[in-house]
Formats: sequence, C-alpha cells, structure tokens
Amino acid sequence: LAITGVSGAGKSTLLHILGLVDAPTGGRYLYDGRDTGLMAAGEKAFIRNREIGFVFQFYHLFPEFNVLGNVLMPAMVGSSALAWIGRRGEYRRRARELIDRVGLGHRALHRSTRLSGGEMQRVAIARALMNRPRLLLADEPSGNLDVSTSAAIHDLLFELWGEGGMTLV
Repeated sequence: LAITGVSGAGKSTLLHILGLVDAPTGGRYLYDGRDTGLMAAGEKAFIRNREIGFVFQFYHLFPEFNVLGNVLMPAMVGSSALAWIGRRGEYRRRARELIDRVGLGHRALHRSTRLSGGEMQRVAIARALMNRPRLLLADEPSGNLDVSTSAAIHDLLFELWGEGGMTLV
C-alpha cells in the first residue's frame, strides 16, 4: 500500500498511528481486530517489537554499534536475559542472513557511522525485518538517497514483500 500526499498532509502521522507510536486524536484504530485505544502501553510495545517493522527516512541507527549490533537490536530489546542467552546464536544467524540479503555482509562489523546513506538505509531495513514483522512501515525510505540507490531500496522492499507474509506500507 502506498500513501501519497503533499508535505504536511499527515503521512508520517498516519504511519506512527499504524505503528502504535502515536494514538489517533479521534475515532478508533483496530489492529488485528483489537481496539488500540484500549491496549495497555506494554501490549503496544510488545506488538511494536514483535509484529511491526519500521524503516524511517533518517535511519535512526545507533552510532556506537556496528551493523550487526544495529540489526540485532529488536531481538535484544524483545528478549529477556535468559531468552537472549538461549537464542543468541539463532538471532545472530538471522541477523547475518539479513545483512547478507541487503548486500552488506562485508560490512557487518563496521560501525554505522562509517556507512554511506544507502548502506545505512539497508541496515535499517535489515533491522526492521529482524523479528519477522507482519507489518513493515516505510516512511520515505529513500527520501535522502540518490536516484539509483533509491531505486535499489525500492526494489529490495518489493522483493521482500513479494516473498509473502508481510504487509508493506
């Protein structure tokens, strides 16, 4: 699904509502048949971490982490210490697969601050996919990129969507 409109029309606000980051100021938003206005903050946080992936225009990578650490972040945040220890190898394999998939296997141990804009956006996509989201929200994912890198980002997103099991907005 593509949402278009002029600057200031509310596209990002809508994505934030869909992603349970913000609440609507009127009406109701049903996520998977449940009224989000009745959900506790913890339930929203759980859904955001487990079922929704975000790709933002400005990447929001952690500069102190390398590519692998940035991609692993959703799994770390969504796991208890015991679960993390028990599944760390599985998570690392998944992160490595995603990093390879976005064409950055050779950069997995580089800090995010040493990457180009296109590379940072590909890291952000891999991170958004880490927990196998049902819903991927991409807010102008190529807005700061050159034309050819932008096309490559769009091709990658459509390829991932085409594999099924995920809604892309």
